[in-house]
Amino acid sequence: MQPSSEACSRQRRSGPHSHDNIIIIEQRWRWHVPCAERIVARALALTGCSASIALVNDTIIKKLNSRDRGHNKPTNVLTYCSPPAIIVSLGTVLREARETQKRPAHHLAHLVIHGALHLSGEDHERAGSAVAMERREARLLSKIGVPNPWKTRP
Repeated sequence: MQPSSEACSRQRRSGPHSHDNIIIIEQRWRWHVPCAERIVARALALTGCSASIALVNDTIIKKLNSRDRGHNKPTNVLTYCSPPAIIVSLGTVLREARETQKRPAHHLAHLVIHGALHLSGEDHERAGSAVAMERREARLLSKIGVPNPWKTRP
C-alpha cells in the first residue's frame, strides 16, 4: 500500500546490522516476533533500501490509512516516500499469518521487502507487474530462508 505514487530512490543503509532506523512503537512485537529488528534489518539489506521502519499496532495504522489513503480500516503495510518509511501493523500481520498458516516473522520479512520494492518504484497494479513483483519478493525472501509467500500450503 503506497500513499504516494512517486518512485523513491534506493540507497544502501549505513550498515548491514544497523537498527537506527527501526522503531518498535507497539511493544507486543517483541513478544510475537522476538527478533523483529534483525528480521527487518536483513530484509532491508537485501533490497538496499534506506527507509525507516515503524512497527505499530492496528489503531495507528488505521488512522494513517484513513488520513492518507481514505480507507478507514487497518492494513498490513504502508509506505511513504518523503522521508522514506515503511510502517507495519502487528494486529494485521498476526491475523494474516494465522489465516495463511505462516510464521509472523516470515510475514514481517515479506511485508518489509514488499514495502521496500514499492519505494523503489515497483507496483502490483497490473497483472504483469504483480507477477514480477511477487517473483522478486519470493527470490529475495529465499535468500533469508523465508518460504515463498505466494505458494499455497497443503
